[in-house]
Amino acid sequence: MTDSCRPSTRRLVAGAQAPFSVRHAGANAPFLLIGDHAGCDIPPALGDLGLPPAELARHIGWDIGVAELGAQLADRLDACFIAQRFSRLVIDCNRDPARPDAICEVSDGTPVPGNLRLSAADRQLRIDEVFAPYHRRIEDEITARTARGQATLLVALHSFTPVMGGASRPWRYGVLHLGASPFSDAVLARLRERLGAEVVGDNQPYQMDETDYTVPHHAVAHGLDYVELEVRQDLLADPAGIAAAAALLAPVLEDALAGLNTG
Repeated sequence: MTDSCRPSTRRLVAGAQAPFSVRHAGANAPFLLIGDHAGCDIPPALGDLGLPPAELARHIGWDIGVAELGAQLADRLDACFIAQRFSRLVIDCNRDPARPDAICEVSDGTPVPGNLRLSAADRQLRIDEVFAPYHRRIEDEITARTARGQATLLVALHSFTPVMGGASRPWRYGVLHLGASPFSDAVLARLRERLGAEVVGDNQPYQMDETDYTVPHHAVAHGLDYVELEVRQDLLADPAGIAAAAALLAPVLEDALAGLNTG
């Protein structure tokens, strides 16, 4: 392993720099948008994790397009958007940090040299400076909203690669949920009305299960309704595609909420 990718016990996040960004903090909309994998930065102390730029830029490093999609949805909905800045290869903020795969050694067939043979202290540093502050910020936003008597619907934004393991994925959007979620059901129905059932997956291309952390931890455990949205990455490949996705999803979310309120 080269020095540029050798794990370090130095501080990862310098000074007061936060590992997350917040757009429209304290916004009035019921939607709280989050992006667990929105960013692709690597803390300088970790170098490049031993990977070339082309690997860091592909789907193993981040959810392509989610940062821009979340920002546009936040503007359209007058909603708060909390996004992780650092790459999921540093630590996956949608995994329990106690899980070995929270810091993956291999992702979609690509070994990650900077994640090999980490000490307990190395792992804890990533939890303390990347994972924990991000989730604490989400908790703080929800706590403040609850104190104001403001309803919260958690909207977790993700994107997925069109081809995984050599298999093409026909879905354009996916709605992920765990057990009963009236809001997820409403969003799924409205997306299928607009696009057709064959291109909107129900717990596809992934199924929400025990590997997921954010929605179970921040929504399900506190009795909040939610939706986890997956958008195929080729739909978010350029500004026009991102704008089109935001123009579709904003009214879908609003219509789904209105249906719950009148149902």
